[in-house]
Amino acid sequence: MKLSELFVQPGLGVISTVASNGTVNSAIYARPHLIDEKTMVWGMTDRRTYKNISETGHAAFLFKLDAPGYNGVRLALELIKIEKDGEMLAEIRKNADKILGEGSGEHVIYAAWFKVTERRELI
Repeated sequence: MKLSELFVQPGLGVISTVASNGTVNSAIYARPHLIDEKTMVWGMTDRRTYKNISETGHAAFLFKLDAPGYNGVRLALELIKIEKDGEMLAEIRKNADKILGEGSGEHVIYAAWFKVTERRELI
């Protein structure tokens, strides 16, 4: 299944990162904004996930479909760039306001672009 087909379905996403000192972090994250099947973007606040990707340039994203069984995907990600302004960040902020409530988007201060370096099924 293409990622563009997978991410329109209900499910739960988790990004995992590691700091330069080896400390691991996992956080629940929204579905990414897909540029294509190998490029995706997430909005980020100035917290551990952002700090870790800034240090190491790598993350993993797990997405489990909201359905019986273990359907979903695990993605290894490599950071392409981080934007502090621009159209993509504006779109992410607008979506956050719409989904989470007015004012939520102002907390999103970065748009982190990644390329998918590996794709694996959940099990």
